[in-house]
Amino acid sequence: MKNLTLAFLLAMLTLCGCAHQYVMKLNNGMQVTTATKPQLEGNSYHFKDAKGQEHVISMGRVTEITPASMARDEARPVSSPQAQKHWYWPF
Repeated sequence: MKNLTLAFLLAMLTLCGCAHQYVMKLNNGMQVTTATKPQLEGNSYHFKDAKGQEHVISMGRVTEITPASMARDEARPVSSPQAQKHWYWPF
């Protein structure tokens, strides 16, 4: 019984280690979350999304691929409000 329980626990740990999501950052600023690790085939990355559909993205469009657990959102600069210009100021 102990051997069966140990084998079951090892199998569950092995299967849980394979389920990773990845984040692909594109050169236009978009981020794509994938359900499988993107595989480079020729000049394009092939991956599956959360629905299981196969997608292809050109290698030239991808800037970075990281696991979702390590991906962080980049802080975008916040624009400060500009002071109102009055009609009597020349600039």
